[in-house]
Amino acid sequence: MDKIFNKLPDNTKKTATGIAGGVVVVVGIILIPFQGPGWLIVFIGLSILAKEFPWAGRLLKYTQDKYNDWNKWVMNQSMLIRSIIFGLTGVIALTILWLCNIYGITADLFGL
Repeated sequence: MDKIFNKLPDNTKKTATGIAGGVVVVVGIILIPFQGPGWLIVFIGLSILAKEFPWAGRLLKYTQDKYNDWNKWVMNQSMLIRSIIFGLTGVIALTILWLCNIYGITADLFGL
């Protein structure tokens, strides 16, 4: 696959990398509030973009540093603060599901 990709013109490689990396980043951002690999997907998307765009490499490093700082900060908070953060994350996830009409789709799918 690398042989084919490397034979493409530079503009085509840059465009394909930008589209692929951008789509992966957007999917990752959508998945952040849900249980699962949202941040991992964002980091993978930024890694894809960093192959062609130097700014993406800098953004990847910055984002990883801020992610690690956030995790350290949360772990140093009381159980009350962590519970509030967990609850707010749940509200965000439920709001996204509601906005995407997942509840209606599920009800129709299962005849509820």
